[in-house]
Amino acid sequence: MSSVPNQFPFWKMHGAGNDFVVVETAALDVSDADWGALAIEVCDRHQGVGADGLILVQPSKVADRKMRIFNADGSDGEMCVNGIRCFTKFAIDRGLVAPPEGRMTVETGPGIVPVQAFRAEDGAVARVQVTVRVPDLDPAASGVAIEQTAPVLDLPVTVTDTQGAAVQHVAIVSMGNPHAVQFIEDAPADYPLSRIGPLMEHHAIFSQRTNFEVVRVVDRSHIDMRVWERGVGETQACGSGACAVVVAARLRGQVDDRVDVRVPGGTLEIEWNGHDAVSLTGPAVRVFESEWTR
Repeated sequence: MSSVPNQFPFWKMHGAGNDFVVVETAALDVSDADWGALAIEVCDRHQGVGADGLILVQPSKVADRKMRIFNADGSDGEMCVNGIRCFTKFAIDRGLVAPPEGRMTVETGPGIVPVQAFRAEDGAVARVQVTVRVPDLDPAASGVAIEQTAPVLDLPVTVTDTQGAAVQHVAIVSMGNPHAVQFIEDAPADYPLSRIGPLMEHHAIFSQRTNFEVVRVVDRSHIDMRVWERGVGETQACGSGACAVVVAARLRGQVDDRVDVRVPGGTLEIEWNGHDAVSLTGPAVRVFESEWTR
């Protein structure tokens, strides 16, 4: 295996505040361990660029381009819907692909993802719709080994720290990565996510760790959400998490087919008819372009 390059251009990008360092690379023979180590270095908010993850734009034999994402802790992110939107903008705006009518496909770990890009008046991609996937409601798909038939919408999980024990009642949804969704009555802004989030992420019941969302259903078309992402911590948005939240809420009979999910970084538009693939539409923003040199 070769090592990662010591010097490369990159774009700093974000999708509703979920931020990434995006790099084009054809170095397919580099080990995951090396990319993971680079992600830790680059994503450090004090001594690196600062980001929730490192995204690689690579060639693909089965789609227009392949996306790899590594979380800020160096772990494999598997699937990231906010990241795919940034990936799409990067690929189109840099001229790596010239998709007809803005439609292209992205190879990811869980499978091929269709996307639709929408341009602003200046011709740059401003918003992207992602056809995510059909949600997997089998708890085993989220790394949860329990004898309970799907859907699991009220699984009690007890977390304990120096402040005592707290029981979370979560819905389990996989969007190609695992999600545990906690519905609450109060505003998510008041929830102790910085304390409960890491306890849930690393709870023994989640063999793959988990992303953890706390949500309040405002009405049948609006949800407020905060998220603790595995391998990252609290982020301004999580696209796959927003999809999982709407799936769980619809199965609970609380929302309709189209829902605006409001996260700290903005609003994500989610559509799900109850049985087909979930789709998400949201912004993709280039913050700046620079070069990384070790």
